[in-house]
Amino acid sequence: MTDDESIRLNPAWQSVRVVSLAAGVMFLLLAMGLGLMQEDKSYFFHSFLTSFVYFLSISLGALFFVPIHFLARAGWNVVVRRVAELMMQNLIPLSMLFLVILLPVLLGSYSLFDWNNPELTVPGGEHYDQLIAHKSPYLNWGFFAIRAIVYFGAWIWIARYFYTNSLKQDGTGDKQITLNLQKNSSLAVIVFALTVTFASFDWLMSLDPHWFSTIFGVYFFAGCAVSFFAAITIILFLLQSDGKLVGIVTKEHYHDLGKYTFGFTLFWGYIAFSQYLLIWYANIPEETEWYLRRQEHGWAYVAIFLLFGQFFIPFFGVMSRHVRRNKYALTGWAIFILVMHYVDLYYIIMPQVGAADGAPTFGLTDVCCLLGIGGVYISSLIWFATDKPLVPIKDPRLNESLALQNH
Repeated sequence: MTDDESIRLNPAWQSVRVVSLAAGVMFLLLAMGLGLMQEDKSYFFHSFLTSFVYFLSISLGALFFVPIHFLARAGWNVVVRRVAELMMQNLIPLSMLFLVILLPVLLGSYSLFDWNNPELTVPGGEHYDQLIAHKSPYLNWGFFAIRAIVYFGAWIWIARYFYTNSLKQDGTGDKQITLNLQKNSSLAVIVFALTVTFASFDWLMSLDPHWFSTIFGVYFFAGCAVSFFAAITIILFLLQSDGKLVGIVTKEHYHDLGKYTFGFTLFWGYIAFSQYLLIWYANIPEETEWYLRRQEHGWAYVAIFLLFGQFFIPFFGVMSRHVRRNKYALTGWAIFILVMHYVDLYYIIMPQVGAADGAPTFGLTDVCCLLGIGGVYISSLIWFATDKPLVPIKDPRLNESLALQNH
């Protein structure tokens, strides 16, 4: 394949990058201002965390996609792999945005994480909580910060390792690079599994420090995967609408992405049901409390909406082979799935605000956080893609990917 203009971004995309960054910063500042004006200051931090984890999960899905296909020695994915590699790079700006969450914890705030309140761990104190005190060797601000550094350090190292070697191969065509990436992909997948699991414990499950679920990391991973496949479908559609990757990414590749989307939608539903069933059957107060809070004040309607919107509707919508081979139909479903993924995270995080005293609310703060982080995410994605070929032009399996046929 020749390195021509059909696999590079047009200069016009730089205008999109600048506007997205400016809009993102503006909306984030507006969200912070609204947060300071609200009586419950914790609302902003929960809303920010929701949008942050939303975009983080998409990049983590990409971080899974790239090494797992090297591990499987797959060839079909080569023409879409560079886009996934670029999506992984957004873990760098996301690590900077995480400071909005980390710094208040280091300064002693417990607006987001109740376990950071020192009064809860003082024996004999008025607010002493025996369960939180028992978990304090793990749930404390110092170890929390160290783990966050380890998570982002591992993720960024994996992302940069695969991406820089992929770019190096664009210049040299050295097949040994592919062999090295295949050899090291197993370690990357193991590190990914461990860090994503514990990150979901730290940033989501510990919002309610009394609650625990050993399957929660798998639940979060399922959301990462399905959101990534939806997001990359949309990005490929937009690139082809701009004349990029035309004739390179075909309906065969959309078909495979659709199969992944369908499969992980089913997987998400299976894990969500398994988690609920096991907790319902065991009937342990510390576990059932989490679901009970989400069955009051209108949150039960959100749960029903998720059941149909995150599982049943897309399950039947993407089941058809004809839908998966039609990029317009598949992109439409991808947009729907991304919307529902946000609702899923909103359902996980926002009931913890004020101990869920009120009904679900989606207000201007939530919109600003979503648009703010989204603007930064889009801008950095375009920046990483600038002057880089959108396809690994000298990958030894490129011809196999170009000739992909589904039977």
